[in-house]
Amino acid sequence: MRVVGLSCVLLALLAFMMRGNAEVYIVMMEGEPVISYTGDIPGFEATAVDVDSDEKIETTSELVTSYAQHLEKKHDMLLDMLFDRGTYKKLYSYRHLINGFSVHISPEQAEILRRAPFVKSVERDWKVRRLTTHTPQFLGLPTGVWPTGGGFDRAGEDIVIGFVDSGIFPHHPSFASHRNDPYGPLPKYRGKCEVDPDTKKDFCNGKIIGAQHFAHAAIAAGAFNPTIDFASPMDGDGHGSHTAAIAAGNNGIPVRIHGHEFGRASGMAPRARIAVYKALYRLFGGFVADVVAAIDQAVHDGVDILSLSVGPNSPPATTKTTYLNPFDATLLGAVKAGVFVVQAAGNGGPFPKTLVSYSPWIASVAAAIDDRRYKNHLTLGNGKILAGLGLSPSTRRNRTYTLVAANDVLLDSSVTKYSPSDCQRPELLNKNLVEGNILLCGYSFNFVVGTASIKKVSETAKSLGAAGFVLAVENSSPGTKYDPVPVGIPGIVIVDVEKSADLINYYNISTPRDWTGRVKSFKATGSIGDGLMPILHKSAPEVALFSARGPNIKDFSFEDADLLKPDILAPGSLIWAAWSPNGTDEPNYVGEGFAMISGTSMAAPHIAGIGALIKQKHPHWSPAAIKSALMTTSTTLDRAGIPLRAQQYSETEAPKLVKATPFDYGSGHVNPRAALDPGLVFDAGYRDYLGFLCTTPGIDAHEIRNYTNCPCNFTMGHPSNLNTPSITVSHLVKTRTITRTVRNVAEEETYTITARMDPAIAIEAHPQAMTLRPGASRKFSVSLTVRRVTGTYSFGEILMKGSRGHKMEEQSFLDRMVTHLRSSCKYYTGYPKDLGPSRVIHFTSEREFVQVLHEGRPVVVAFTIRGNYTKHLDRVLEEAASEFYPHVKFMRVECPKYPGFCIARQKNEYPFIEIFHSPEQFLEFGLAKFCVTCGQRLLQYVAFAPFVTQENEAANQGRVGDPNITRYSVKVVPVSSESSLTFMMLIV
Repeated sequence: MRVVGLSCVLLALLAFMMRGNAEVYIVMMEGEPVISYTGDIPGFEATAVDVDSDEKIETTSELVTSYAQHLEKKHDMLLDMLFDRGTYKKLYSYRHLINGFSVHISPEQAEILRRAPFVKSVERDWKVRRLTTHTPQFLGLPTGVWPTGGGFDRAGEDIVIGFVDSGIFPHHPSFASHRNDPYGPLPKYRGKCEVDPDTKKDFCNGKIIGAQHFAHAAIAAGAFNPTIDFASPMDGDGHGSHTAAIAAGNNGIPVRIHGHEFGRASGMAPRARIAVYKALYRLFGGFVADVVAAIDQAVHDGVDILSLSVGPNSPPATTKTTYLNPFDATLLGAVKAGVFVVQAAGNGGPFPKTLVSYSPWIASVAAAIDDRRYKNHLTLGNGKILAGLGLSPSTRRNRTYTLVAANDVLLDSSVTKYSPSDCQRPELLNKNLVEGNILLCGYSFNFVVGTASIKKVSETAKSLGAAGFVLAVENSSPGTKYDPVPVGIPGIVIVDVEKSADLINYYNISTPRDWTGRVKSFKATGSIGDGLMPILHKSAPEVALFSARGPNIKDFSFEDADLLKPDILAPGSLIWAAWSPNGTDEPNYVGEGFAMISGTSMAAPHIAGIGALIKQKHPHWSPAAIKSALMTTSTTLDRAGIPLRAQQYSETEAPKLVKATPFDYGSGHVNPRAALDPGLVFDAGYRDYLGFLCTTPGIDAHEIRNYTNCPCNFTMGHPSNLNTPSITVSHLVKTRTITRTVRNVAEEETYTITARMDPAIAIEAHPQAMTLRPGASRKFSVSLTVRRVTGTYSFGEILMKGSRGHKMEEQSFLDRMVTHLRSSCKYYTGYPKDLGPSRVIHFTSEREFVQVLHEGRPVVVAFTIRGNYTKHLDRVLEEAASEFYPHVKFMRVECPKYPGFCIARQKNEYPFIEIFHSPEQFLEFGLAKFCVTCGQRLLQYVAFAPFVTQENEAANQGRVGDPNITRYSVKVVPVSSESSLTFMMLIV
């Protein structure tokens, strides 16, 4: 008995020793996965998806179930044959998109597996990381896109977006189902809902249609902590709730923090369903084995869109090419199954070749700064005004407060070891000296690494009774990012080192001390401004500093790829969205229900949500067609009509703006409305992607077969011939001719094709025109010839303009404005009556006028002011302008939305406002005819001037005139004219 017992102990010890240095490995097996199986094994019929159809895998069918079980049994038999039980642990079997499994074994066992029959590759698992409101309006969704799908309450109906992220906080109002019409069953989706181990309730409610978590690899690696990571779909980080809300959160959710409402949040597709596949965790990110299992399950369950705000820490070093690894191969299988895959491009910018999303079957999304910025200021007692950041209320108006530095109000000098200048611990500071004053703190490295937070500074100041706080940044490394943080008391961060020095010098000069350095009296004073209201900039969008840049790379040696990445640009900076109160990803938002954070993680779900809207309108489009529609309709101009610019490092800490290139923004900034009706699409499928792989130099055909189970029997001459809406040639020698195929997804239309290119390269497109019937496809070719060797990239574009108005090019300022008016604006008027039914809106107070604007209706306000009855209307207009354009003054200045359309005022004119019922009414008066000079700055513009009679003038004193009793004329007035101005304000 003792001998047997001893042998059992020895066996257990041997097993433990073998697994003591164990790691997670991903093993690829011979044999086709469910998505590709063609039925060559006796007893198992084919399960492959027809790549030329839009059918999905019937995952519940007996054929699929039995073949999937067959694959899993083969995985188990191989492991049992090679290793003793207890010396390994299989984590997942991958059966649907790739054929393989992940297993926790020692490096020695991994070598045995590599030499085993039927094993194609064994790779050690690697980590992935997170790629960490106002944007629906900025993108034109409420008026230009949602109405085409039945309004916001139907936008994204029956489309399922799968989120591979950090989970979800299901109790957030952004995900509530009671706010909407009841969600019915959705038979096409077959995912399950895990039960919360604490509440014993599942995570689903109709809006959330599936919720699962994947952590086997994280547990095997010893990284998982169930106390803080939650062994459930519960979001312990905040990131997953944020991304889900951006793409598919409910519409009109008030964003309230510290008693202030920052607006109303909405997802891009507020009616879409949310399927949660948690594979990321707060401290360590995630592991590819878990992420691949999540993707495999999501496609099996029947999602339409996959949103991935996740990427590798670096290009996979274990594989020869960036396109071929278990992660990208799994996504290729997802695309083959008809799923549109969106991935964040990465946050390694502004340096080149920092992308972490490489493959052509993925939509890689860069991050833009939108038009909303938050700023604040500190006014010192010496009159200096220091700019800074702070989403806070102001100190009391017309009053200054004494400044007291944290290091000067310590209870005990021995506490300096706790970094008291960070203001993280109120018990270290003397409340009697701080109360009623502004607390001055230092922004140290602790804030950068996350061990200190602005939120905690605010709590410290509040608990000590301070009137507010100031954080001064005395040292700043290039790349340090400062975001405004909402706080409940007046507070500001002075991010400019020179301005911080001004503050500290003023404080030191104004603060007398004794010979020991102790303060005798505090004489420095200051006041904090109101930082709660955003400032809207016409220069938006801009490429964010952190957004990863191209060119794309094809291997671990960072060799340039013949494929453009990123694909598209979307808002990703300072995005308000839902947050998990459990979330600790951002220390400034611990315990909050909303957060405003930045990253390509925020940009990707914008595209996922917009992709859902396209999928809703065009349910049979392939993933490549959806991606094409987004890319070909994007814009490379900002709201002022200027070419997009990108943030870049400067000689100082502040970023500078440089002209952006496709390596910064891909095809351009997303234009959701145009993407719904692109006219033409560049389509591609599984065979095309195989051809791309087989044609790319340096990729071994055996390696391709390992990951795709397909031989290289198709090539396309050169990888740049892949049918995408972009052309990239990394090494152009002499002349290269590239072909593309477009398919007409609209009515019959004739397109003219023109091309333009940097002077170093000659470009020619053939044919120069082509007519396509509905559903027809046509090829065209583009020839590129080297004129001058430069050693750098040259950029150009192919412009395709349709006879019915479809354009794959940049629109002029006038075209874009007229298109916007035709598609999106709802106007009201009472005259002329022959233009159709209408109703008159009288504005008798500032509140009523601002309320109409807050309802989300874009309005065109055309007005003139005559006589001496202007005070009331001035207040109305000033209120409206300050709500939407706080920096606009009532003189001849450009409005942020459309340059040249200005708010102005002439004192000798009568008050009048008109709001038009339809764009046609507005256009019939001659906008297109009279807008003569439409360049970067509009020099002339149209407005409507009423002739007011003496009879109705007295009746209309003190309020807005009634359009039904006035007559109209149209006139064009140059902005520079000295004559009496008529003018228009466009609020969108």
